[in-house]
Amino acid sequence: MTTITPAPDPSLESMVCFDLYAASRAVTAVYRRLLSQFHLTYPQYLVLIVLWRTPQPTIGELAEAVRLDYGTLTPLLRRMERAGLVTRSRRSRDERVVTVSATEAGAALQEQEPHIRAVITEATGLAPEEMAALQQTLRTIAATSRRFQ
Repeated sequence: MTTITPAPDPSLESMVCFDLYAASRAVTAVYRRLLSQFHLTYPQYLVLIVLWRTPQPTIGELAEAVRLDYGTLTPLLRRMERAGLVTRSRRSRDERVVTVSATEAGAALQEQEPHIRAVITEATGLAPEEMAALQQTLRTIAATSRRFQ
């Protein structure tokens, strides 16, 4: 592992974590504006995206995909179920395993995804190749940081 000496200036402008935080808050605010008309939060939208691509994942698979722990995901799913967006059911061959599915109402929201993606892409101000490079950098940071947790 390479040892990197931090910048001597402890100001916010010298902290990568502050820039990540500020960028995340800015993009999430755009999502909040877009998703509010559908009465969705950003984490709920992430759950729906997984369900649109992976029918009936287990709660464990869903938690891993959206990177939320069970304690956070379970109440979120409960709220989504009350809103008529998802259903949870136990597998008949192993009742300990709970799967999640999008309801018809939850599936119908997929029609909004291209518009939401387009607005977010525009809001970043990045060209497609810059976006791809940024995502790769962020994935590297996330993977590397997990080793220090």
